[in-house]
Amino acid sequence: MAKVRFLAHGSTYDVEVPVGTSLLEAARKVDAPEGSACGGVCACSTCHVYVLRGKELLSESEEDEDDILDKAFDVRLNSRLGCQAKIEREGDIEAEISRESLDAFYNEHPQHTDPRKVKKG
Repeated sequence: MAKVRFLAHGSTYDVEVPVGTSLLEAARKVDAPEGSACGGVCACSTCHVYVLRGKELLSESEEDEDDILDKAFDVRLNSRLGCQAKIEREGDIEAEISRESLDAFYNEHPQHTDPRKVKKG
């Protein structure tokens, strides 16, 4: 099993998943707000995350993923598509969900309140 922690707008989402699980599948298990407009078939970049820890536990990025990431917003050296990043070994992984992915998630799931838009005070 691998332990995955997702970070999004000040919240953390922790889950244990078996080797072979994608980061997107892991996020869905704990209702972490990771977008997936294409359903996880590497046709968009709405599941874009930043892998902060455990990159070596994930599958290597392939050409299809790199092509899609070329069209994503705020791409960094640690950017991955959650639908393509498969866990290959046990260990601890930490991923920050990108703003692009958060925007997509809340657009796809209007029944969820976007905490970034809640007025304080």
